[in-house]
Amino acid sequence: MDQKIINLYDEYTHSKLSRKDFMKKLAIITGGTAMAMTVLPLLENNYANAASFYDDSIISENITYPGADGEMKAVLAKPKDKKNLGSVVVIHENRGLNPHIIDVTKRVAAEGFIALGIDALSPFGGTPADEDKGRELIGKLDPDKNLQNYLKGLGYLRDRKDGNGKTGLIGFCWGGGMANKLAVNDPNLQAAVAYYGAQAKAEDVPKIKASVMLHYGGLDERINAGIPAYEEALKKNHVDYQIFIYEGVNHAFNNDTSPTRYNKAAAKLAWQRTIDLFKTKLK
Repeated sequence: MDQKIINLYDEYTHSKLSRKDFMKKLAIITGGTAMAMTVLPLLENNYANAASFYDDSIISENITYPGADGEMKAVLAKPKDKKNLGSVVVIHENRGLNPHIIDVTKRVAAEGFIALGIDALSPFGGTPADEDKGRELIGKLDPDKNLQNYLKGLGYLRDRKDGNGKTGLIGFCWGGGMANKLAVNDPNLQAAVAYYGAQAKAEDVPKIKASVMLHYGGLDERINAGIPAYEEALKKNHVDYQIFIYEGVNHAFNNDTSPTRYNKAAAKLAWQRTIDLFKTKLK
């Protein structure tokens, strides 16, 4: 697919560009409204491809835990009948806790961890079915309370009797930015993995105590613009970090429900690197 189309969709999903204006621009690039409507399903997430992961060695359930200002909803997945496990918070993209992220949460559990997929939109009643509505609500979250809600989620995991007290996190897109932010704000964190997420401010990097792993798509110019300053700060402050840039792939390359941006080879390699880090730091 024409990279201009993918870049336009990225602009739409990460800015205040309205759906009406997005469709107008898409029609111009594709040569007409009819072709734009044909291309659109290839751009949007197809959750029929998600929620397909099954492993009978794990169990999952919907739970709540006390947040900064009310109950937080989450999906908890873990290996059956096992204790002394490391724990991982899974942080969704900018549209909420959708079937894809629930699937990712289960995949983390299948690797031998307690995994908690937190719904950041809990203050609004939870993630809506309408993705555009979810994107709108993400922008209405109180940043300070949202941060506290995730910090309290990490605290919840550390207090579980089946855990070993060690915690990590993995975030994608909006969640990748939150992963970096949490690395700054939680000195007890062991590992933070950010997929194509906004970088932490250079002046905040000295606060990071966790091992950091950063995954980027080589074609993701918007997010990649922040890499040099972040890496310089990580080096300067002697933070344990790894940066991987997967050439020729786009933002959201790990999302297998996004057919035009998903890259199987990059996703597989990034996942293996992520799990290896968790097994080193959280066991």
